[in-house]
Amino acid sequence: MRLYEYEARELFGRFKIPIPEGQVVNSPEEAAKVARELGLPRVLKSQVLTGGRGKAGGIKIVETEPELAEVIPKLFDLEIKGFPVEKLLIDPKLDIAREFYLGVTIDRLNYKLVVIACAEGGVEIEETARTNPEKIMKVSLDVDEPLYSFDAIRIGKFLRLAGDQLKQFIPIATGLYNLFRKYDAKLVEINPLVLTADGKLIAADARMSVDDDAMFRHRDLTEMGIVQRHEEGEMTPRERQATEWGIPYLDLDGDIGMFPGGAGFGIMGNDFIHYYGGKPANFMDSGGGPSPERLAKMLVLLDENPNVKVIFGARFGGISRCDDFAKGVLIFLKEHGLSKPMVMRFTGNMWEEGLRIFKEAEQENPQLFARIEYHGIETPIEEISQRAVALAKKVK
Repeated sequence: MRLYEYEARELFGRFKIPIPEGQVVNSPEEAAKVARELGLPRVLKSQVLTGGRGKAGGIKIVETEPELAEVIPKLFDLEIKGFPVEKLLIDPKLDIAREFYLGVTIDRLNYKLVVIACAEGGVEIEETARTNPEKIMKVSLDVDEPLYSFDAIRIGKFLRLAGDQLKQFIPIATGLYNLFRKYDAKLVEINPLVLTADGKLIAADARMSVDDDAMFRHRDLTEMGIVQRHEEGEMTPRERQATEWGIPYLDLDGDIGMFPGGAGFGIMGNDFIHYYGGKPANFMDSGGGPSPERLAKMLVLLDENPNVKVIFGARFGGISRCDDFAKGVLIFLKEHGLSKPMVMRFTGNMWEEGLRIFKEAEQENPQLFARIEYHGIETPIEEISQRAVALAKKVK
């Protein structure tokens, strides 16, 4: 669960990590007023729960009053990866001499915590790790092991810090590590950690993601207004709607709407779609033994998604019965209607009954099934997956 930069920065301050004296604003009018009061030049930083702000034009340096008047409305009108900008962080413009990367995360392969440092900050650390791994230092620690000052000194020397700069770095590194452990974090990072022209180290950016399952242990985060959130960004409208309905749902970047049985079969269906050259538009789980009404709501999420070109329904009846699946589809068709092609397959518990319900409903009202292809166990799921991909490619 990702925090906004201004929220992460507040926590940084609690651990004596030096941060710029910035201010959060909630409207264009407030942004203009605060920027003028603080004085120009200023850096205006969009507050969104996703990365890539700079590339998307979400961070601007403003030197003059005319620039301020032009830039502020554009930032508040901006959407970054589909998420609107509703807050800005107004920071001083730093006189930068050098930039570094410093982060703490979890090494899931070795069951360790790992401190990562790089002498090149302000860039994507994943790209540096891929192209120039020798520029990155990693220090692995057991989950109950502290980061000692001598560890921080070793990291600082790798970053070519010495003297007073190295002294400043030690509490920053240990503070970041202690913050990570204190708040059950999954990731904390400073990118960039800036060395200013007058020799000061400042965390110019702050990123932090925490384990939402541990939120009950951190009431101070709740008091800050930090509540359950999407992992990498604010929830999309469909994700918010799914949450209200109690449906596990995640938007992806493809165009094939996935209408699965349980989570395991849903993952397998996503894999089949990828294998045959398609891209799922979502991940969704119906849960064990869903009601027909719940299944109908799942279809609403897919049919109203403008990115979805075709719906792929792969139903394996176990605890969940295929006849309930068919009843849910009928509720959806009668109450909402289907605007996109749908390819479906029944197998497992009550699959024959599910097909019978469909056939009888189609005989009674053929128009309901004008956009639906449905199959039973005799048709391999590989064929259904290929058919869904082919249909999606035909839709303009």
